[in-house]
Amino acid sequence: MNDSAETWHVGNQTVQVTHLEKVYWPQTGFTKGEVLEYYRQIAPVLLPYLKDRPVTLRMYPQGVEETSYYLRDCPADAPEWLRRVTYQPKTVNHPVSLPLVDTAAGLLWFANQGAIEVHLWGSRTPDLTQPDLAIFDLDAGSTASFDAVQEAALRLHDALAQAEVRGYPKTSGGGGLHIFVPLAPGYTFERVRGWVKGVGNGLASKYPHLIVQARGATHQGGYVTVDYAQNSVGRNTAAPYTMRAHPDHPTVSTPLSWEELDAGSMHPASLTPQVVLERVSRMGDVFSPALQAGQRIDEL
Repeated sequence: MNDSAETWHVGNQTVQVTHLEKVYWPQTGFTKGEVLEYYRQIAPVLLPYLKDRPVTLRMYPQGVEETSYYLRDCPADAPEWLRRVTYQPKTVNHPVSLPLVDTAAGLLWFANQGAIEVHLWGSRTPDLTQPDLAIFDLDAGSTASFDAVQEAALRLHDALAQAEVRGYPKTSGGGGLHIFVPLAPGYTFERVRGWVKGVGNGLASKYPHLIVQARGATHQGGYVTVDYAQNSVGRNTAAPYTMRAHPDHPTVSTPLSWEELDAGSMHPASLTPQVVLERVSRMGDVFSPALQAGQRIDEL
């Protein structure tokens, strides 16, 4: 393998990218260079979802078959131009510096360090204790099909519509689905988590053949669970348009329309980086309404 290195001019910054021929997915030959190129092309669509949000990066410096780790704190060697926010976790006695990846240069700098996956917080600076998203994480049980997850999402869509609340679906990049509900300011994570839990429990009571209440492990047999614990400070969820380190080939956490889910026309394994770039070129960003003004859940 050649030790390739290039200098990319990205906005007002330059980013050194290296080892572009390194194979990240041995089964398909998908390389680090292709990861970087995907993020370079998708950055204008992805970055609005990361604006002012801390992120957690899942790092695979030697590829998906080797050791990975989660990077939550901003590295000491990160460039000075990369934005940070200081946060005081309850679990440690000192504040930590969290990365804010809201430029293409920052996204590519982390990708060059080995970041394949980008996970976002449900809150933004300056107040990280106030979520502006409610997240329904629909997890498939070990024997549940994606068809079951789609059906559960459609039943959730019905419940939200009845409450006059809009949610926006995307694949997790694996076998699940995420539904994002944009919120108006003023809620605590406890309030949002309780609301998501209540909606999930209501669905489990109404559709016991399909959905079970989330207790302990969320991947339960042939059922779908709603993981409400994602709605907690410091927890994070795969960002829209992030790549996922599926073991066989790269996938993308891909926004879908409700019509596509109803038709059953899309499967997560088929949503590769190239497919997603082509979708965005053809359809635009179908998830963009999730960036609009939030909604109230006071009466729900």
